[in-house]
Amino acid sequence: MYYAAMRPAEVIHLQKSQCRLPTSGWGLLNLKRSVGTAGKEWTDDGAVQEIHSLKRRAAKVTGPVPIPPVLVRMLREHIRSFGVAPDGRLFRNAEGNYIDASAYGITWGRAREAVLTLDEHALDLAKRPYDLRHAGISFWLASGVDPAECARRAGQSIQVLFRYYAKFLAEARNHANTLIDESMRRWEVVTDGDGAESTLAGTWPGDVPELLVRAGIGVGDIGSKGVFWLAA
Repeated sequence: MYYAAMRPAEVIHLQKSQCRLPTSGWGLLNLKRSVGTAGKEWTDDGAVQEIHSLKRRAAKVTGPVPIPPVLVRMLREHIRSFGVAPDGRLFRNAEGNYIDASAYGITWGRAREAVLTLDEHALDLAKRPYDLRHAGISFWLASGVDPAECARRAGQSIQVLFRYYAKFLAEARNHANTLIDESMRRWEVVTDGDGAESTLAGTWPGDVPELLVRAGIGVGDIGSKGVFWLAA
């Protein structure tokens, strides 16, 4: 769910035939179906689970998702250790049936208790397994992956991607602050014709015209809304 930004319903139905797991390098998951809990009274065959197409996609549309080497190794090891269900599913319960959301929810709760601090618990960090999908997509964006590619891999529109899934990461926020700091420092440094740098006193943007003139940059008239143009 984290490395491939998959939904729980897609993970539960993942089959070996959908997995390209090379011995080295990146692999690929070709998602085709997902499974949800509908209840016996809502399914045609009386089963609790119902298999359906990928969310927001037509019935026969597949969703190829490249996966990093770390996930390739995890899946290869899982198959080697536990095998697969008769229909090829990678994950199943003790009876060989679909894993119920309540079952992995209990396990997830135990994992949170084991690894999170009290402060992290108070913030509801990773409260649900689904939060792994959120974190995975956020990590892609923070890594500089094009939003359109992130949306394609996640099976979402770009609008939905930014509205619901792009969460701020502390590392990304700190990196952004560093970039802004560097830009602000450059406001006060100019280079003369000989390439020597000097520091200009003043504040931004009130002293912009004076600073630019002293830096050898022409400044146009400032309009009624305070908008000005520059000419090198």
